[in-house]
Amino acid sequence: MTASVDYTQLTGTYTIDPSHTRIGFVARHAMVTKVRGAFNEFDGTARIDGDNPADSSVELVIKAASIDTRNADRDGHLRSNDFLAMDEYPEITFRSTGIASTGEGSFDVTGDLTIKGVTRQVTIPLTFEGQALDPFGNVRVGFEGSTTINRKDFGVTWNAALETGGVLVSDKVVLEFEISAIKQD
Repeated sequence: MTASVDYTQLTGTYTIDPSHTRIGFVARHAMVTKVRGAFNEFDGTARIDGDNPADSSVELVIKAASIDTRNADRDGHLRSNDFLAMDEYPEITFRSTGIASTGEGSFDVTGDLTIKGVTRQVTIPLTFEGQALDPFGNVRVGFEGSTTINRKDFGVTWNAALETGGVLVSDKVVLEFEISAIKQD
């Protein structure tokens, strides 16, 4: 069992470090395999109140065009009006509306997720992975977590039926967060 974490020392404003953060997703393809991808361009800020974590907040802006599944044709289709309609909706955003401690080092971050112009409330369970001073003198914190959404709830409805029954792309998509953030103050 790990020692109790003193969150008061974490109080401050942090920016997400895109080069050490992964914002990814997993969706079933043809009902038999998984396609994994990530967004490569995003900005985020977290304000941590170590004395009262409920007063903390998170904002994240993802560039929809930065979607990357390691397949150019598939990425092009995902950027199209069939899926993310990135020309009309260039950003995916998340703004927290509440943060609750759920145990030692674990938090539920609830907020408004906007995809393709549709906003829905989602809760992302996050685990505090620790704090470190990096070689450049930066205070870093790490969090990890995931949540499942139904893409149809956000107007992302394109699909194709399979001859064997079922559909080409699952409705359920797992969003994955591996976050490294640097203290700014």
